[in-house]
Amino acid sequence: MNRRAFLKWQMRGLLWLAAAPVLGPGTARATALPDVAVAKGAPAAATRAAVELLGGMSRFVRPGQKVLIKPNMSFARGPESGSTTHPEVLRTVLVMCKEAGASRIRVLDHSLQNAEQSLLRSGILDVCEGVEPGICHHLMESGLYVEADLDQGLEMRTNAFMPDALEADVIIAVPVAKSHGSTGVSLALKGQMGLIWDRRAMHSRYNLDASIVDLNTRVKPHLAVIDATRVLTTGGPGGPGEVITPGEVIASADPVAADATAVASYPWYGRMLQAKQVRHILLAHERGLGRMDIENLVTLRITV
Repeated sequence: MNRRAFLKWQMRGLLWLAAAPVLGPGTARATALPDVAVAKGAPAAATRAAVELLGGMSRFVRPGQKVLIKPNMSFARGPESGSTTHPEVLRTVLVMCKEAGASRIRVLDHSLQNAEQSLLRSGILDVCEGVEPGICHHLMESGLYVEADLDQGLEMRTNAFMPDALEADVIIAVPVAKSHGSTGVSLALKGQMGLIWDRRAMHSRYNLDASIVDLNTRVKPHLAVIDATRVLTTGGPGGPGEVITPGEVIASADPVAADATAVASYPWYGRMLQAKQVRHILLAHERGLGRMDIENLVTLRITV
């Protein structure tokens, strides 16, 4: 679908919604919205188009709500490395949240390298300061985290969380699509590890894939916007490695489906994979956190 066709499709959807009757509670009706949206184009345009195909940011963020955005910004490397979220993808998500009326926005991560240099070299600090100063932070001290239970956890039953992760009305994952030496890939589900203090325990005390799913029972994203403008297919999560440039953004209200789409769309370690081959995606599907059976979902792909 090209840009003109996309605009026509969007207008048809708006007209359909306007003409549809108001239905009572419990009444089902068809929806024009896809389960997964994939937009190809310049980073900002593709990001906006992908979210708009899902119904727009106002579907996820209501006026007055508190929003936490979790990008990949924990490496002191530029966007060309494929290890950090593209600044323009993040900027677009920020702007759309403000347009939707968010009362407070925080952009947070737990850096794996020098926190200041990670923000500067990734280009993310400049983007955040340009949209709303003071919203972007790495939380690098244990005293800034709050211990909380994971009532639905099977392996990991507690950890210390960033307070905003527990208080946010809406959590938006904005990861870059990249490989990972321990979990195969690092996408929306895996990226939530940046919201807790003790990540080491997930590697040493627990099964890593199972604890990723445990973590997402508490801080599962309401919206996943995967930056696949560049994909680090080897050498992740920090690189260097092979970087390909699909020029795409994948968005879904189901982070499991978003991750599954990213896995199936690009080569990893020189070969194509299925979502069921990534253990934490399989477990998340089996535990009901979302769906990896993307062949049974509606995916809309456009070029803008």
